[in-house]
Amino acid sequence: MPVRLRSVAFASDDPAAVARFWASLLGRQVVEDGHGVLVPGNDTQLGLRVVPSRAERTDVNRMHVHLTSTRLEHQRFTVATALDLGARHLDVGQRPDEGHVVLADPAGNELCVIEPGNSFLADCGFLGELACSGSRDVGVFWSAALDWPLVWDQDEETAIQSPQGGTKVAWGGPSVRPVDAMETQHFELVVMARDLAAEVDRLVALGAARQDDGRDEVVVLTDPDDVEFRVFTG
Repeated sequence: MPVRLRSVAFASDDPAAVARFWASLLGRQVVEDGHGVLVPGNDTQLGLRVVPSRAERTDVNRMHVHLTSTRLEHQRFTVATALDLGARHLDVGQRPDEGHVVLADPAGNELCVIEPGNSFLADCGFLGELACSGSRDVGVFWSAALDWPLVWDQDEETAIQSPQGGTKVAWGGPSVRPVDAMETQHFELVVMARDLAAEVDRLVALGAARQDDGRDEVVVLTDPDDVEFRVFTG
């Protein structure tokens, strides 16, 4: 049985507070475990995890969330709710005529509230997209790894989506950020314990590289862009 994408991890020196922000904004619950604080998703909406870290960021994140809007009032409501929960406006060089609103969560992690009428994110749900820095090769890798079809593949940009729909994961190539040793963002995948060894071997055959010998419940690998991800049993 292939691995399943459970969540993407973000870092904070106060994981519980940042997880509560996201849970309140997305209308979800908070689950604490030994790996940080999880804001679970479902079959069509990506989960978010907040992991402890005191490292100081020197650049924007490699990955950030896009939230969708059904109408202009909805976009304004989402922005106002996020600000009330502790977010702040963020300038990342966006133009005044762009319709999306860029914010930072209480830990400084970027998010965009997309304007209504965005056809690419139509029917993707509230958490419409995880936008990533990455090459076309890494988009093709994740399509094969998760058995999710490529729903966009143009000009070195790629996007994948579960066959059930929901959150898209996109890579913006061709300008790929070099990996920073201080980065803490990573994908979290889950697989049945009996399938762990075989799935790790399959991922390596697709282009991943194993980074440790693993423990009983988690193996750390890197994708073709050398970005870390983890496979958990569950």
